[in-house]
Amino acid sequence: MAKVKSHNLTIPDLVLLSLLGERPMHGYEANQELERRQVRDWAGVSRPQVYYSLEKLARIKLARVTDDEGLSAGPERRIFETTAAGKKALADALEQEDWATQRDRPRFLTWIALSWQARPGVFQKHIQRRREFLETELENEQATLQAIRKEVGHEFHEAIWMVSLTIDMFKVELRWLEKLSKELANRKAAMHPDYFGESDKN
Repeated sequence: MAKVKSHNLTIPDLVLLSLLGERPMHGYEANQELERRQVRDWAGVSRPQVYYSLEKLARIKLARVTDDEGLSAGPERRIFETTAAGKKALADALEQEDWATQRDRPRFLTWIALSWQARPGVFQKHIQRRREFLETELENEQATLQAIRKEVGHEFHEAIWMVSLTIDMFKVELRWLEKLSKELANRKAAMHPDYFGESDKN
């Protein structure tokens, strides 16, 4: 889901609306908070997008600058808060069906689909790279989960659920990579004529 039709809101806009719904903050603080919560692991929100979204939300009256002095400052120092219209726009956006009815297109799966045309040995190297990457990410996410547990004080919080799901997904993929490594010696070209042209390079 890239945009919300009613206000042409992007994911960064919605993330900022949610953050401002907790308390007023300026752009620099918003960026710091997004980094602290590692929001960029699950939402594509760059530092410049934070400032752009704050300006946009203020322009369309979904957020506002909280003091007159801030009007002359840049978005990194102006303090913004969400408006009633902003809260409604966010709530409306969160009711859209496509949040729950889309699937990701992981880059690694795209690579696997194309990998039969790679040079010899590349498949094995990338499988090992992927395993090492996931092991590092898994360790990081497990540390993050422990930190979140300390901060929120219970197990029934959206951050706990999100990180737990990520950990489980990493574990499943690592098991799958182990299975793939064992099956790699049996890799063959497709027998169906629609796949004519495949070769056993790897």
